[in-house]
Amino acid sequence: MSDILCVTNRSLCRGDFLEKIGQIADARPKAIILREKELEKTEYENLAREFIKVCEARGTKPVLHSYPEVARRLGADALHMPLPGLREMAESDRLAFGILGASCHSVEDALEAEALGCTYITAGHVFETDCKKGLEPRGIDFLRSVCDVSDIPVYAIGGINPGNISEVRATGASGACLMSGFMQTGNVKGFMKALET
Repeated sequence: MSDILCVTNRSLCRGDFLEKIGQIADARPKAIILREKELEKTEYENLAREFIKVCEARGTKPVLHSYPEVARRLGADALHMPLPGLREMAESDRLAFGILGASCHSVEDALEAEALGCTYITAGHVFETDCKKGLEPRGIDFLRSVCDVSDIPVYAIGGINPGNISEVRATGASGACLMSGFMQTGNVKGFMKALET
């Protein structure tokens, strides 16, 4: 089973977006998170409906993002939330998802997310990345400290590539979460292979 999560970003995607999702799903990551936070709820739901079809046809877990009500309406059992949004969810809504993740940026965030019922978290940003231009990366020691306190899987995010993923794995993280690399590569399977070897 892969230890790689993919996060989408249509603005970075080269070529047709759903075609790219199909290529990523064919490379068998652990899951694909449909982020697309700039979309209005209705637009997001329309895209999510197609996204779920593409993922499920290839046996890859689709994870929706930010809109619990959309996820429930579409019958999705996996949701990823920004921590402020997770705090606002009713307990019954959090319990509706078999897989629940949150984005965390500190040890305190990680502990809170776990207490709120998350089944995994992403922790970052670990390395320098264009997605967080000008923001100091939190580094490997930060990731290790989050892994040390977490009883749920921790996936590192931010600036991860085939050249530094071994550092991530050495911290005890359950895996890594990547966006730009998958969205921009012309060879998804080759990129995945480089991450997994």
